[in-house]
Amino acid sequence: MRAIVVREHGEPETLKLEEVGTPAFGDDEVLIEVHAAGVNYPDLLVISGQYQILPPRPFSPGKDAAGVVLATGRNVRTCKPGDRVMAQVEYGAYAEQLVTSGENCFVIPHSMSFNDAAAMGLVYQTAHFALVERGMYRPGEVVLVNGAGGGVGLAAVQIAKGLGATVLAGVRREEHARLATESGADHIIKLDADNLRDSLREQVQAVTDGHGADVVLDPLGDDVFDASMRALAWRGRMVVIGFAAGRIPAIKANYLLVKNILVSGLQWSDYRERDPAWVRRVQTELFDLYTAGKIKPNVMRSFALEDCAQALALVKAGKVQGKVVLTTANAKA
Repeated sequence: MRAIVVREHGEPETLKLEEVGTPAFGDDEVLIEVHAAGVNYPDLLVISGQYQILPPRPFSPGKDAAGVVLATGRNVRTCKPGDRVMAQVEYGAYAEQLVTSGENCFVIPHSMSFNDAAAMGLVYQTAHFALVERGMYRPGEVVLVNGAGGGVGLAAVQIAKGLGATVLAGVRREEHARLATESGADHIIKLDADNLRDSLREQVQAVTDGHGADVVLDPLGDDVFDASMRALAWRGRMVVIGFAAGRIPAIKANYLLVKNILVSGLQWSDYRERDPAWVRRVQTELFDLYTAGKIKPNVMRSFALEDCAQALALVKAGKVQGKVVLTTANAKA
């Protein structure tokens, strides 16, 4: 089978498609024929050697895969050969075949395409855990989603709206504003406004009658994080998801005290490793929202597996609206 292989950390342009052996699987594992793989921002960090978890080289990157089960170990009960599944893994999805734990495999609804399934994994799980578990969201609250045109951001807009929130979408680009609005956002917050420190709070208060945001989901960091802290309502909750905008912000503890606010972080893969049953419950809820028409990934474009560098370049440049995916030769068979 063929796979993208990282032999030395570097830029996406160094990646090559290679012939590799069919992976072996154990009693608790599943062998999947991959049809589509999601492309995520952390993939760039893994490939360049900057991510917090780096697999031993050589390896194939990729954290989201969707395809058909070819075989299962004797202890696997979550799926069977022939099932259409999605899988969320630490690495290995940029390949025509993938082995992973049966606990990480989820049989997808009949109405869900492989592209949607590959685009839905990491970002929708991340958005749900950020909003519901770490953000302690309560129905009817005001939720500000920064980076609302990206993968996690757009997923969070859809999930929050599906769960009854008033959704504020923080964006820098007009096309992202349109996409967020189409996905259910009630109001657009311009992150490219002058004097963001004050203007973000002013925008949020203007559309919430001075209340502020009960929950802020922030995958950006930098000045956007600092400004969003000032837009929190009393007893508001800020969830740190990442630092795609650059600078890792520092927090003044006295500000937490004065406004009775809470700041927490989300590292979703910890939930997958520590409590896979919890992840499965969340995935079931996400599937229910999908089949009800309340959430749907925006797959901006698909690329052939060998063209993964082009897909990653779009992600790196911040030009992706929603998600891009890779498709393998299996999808054409």
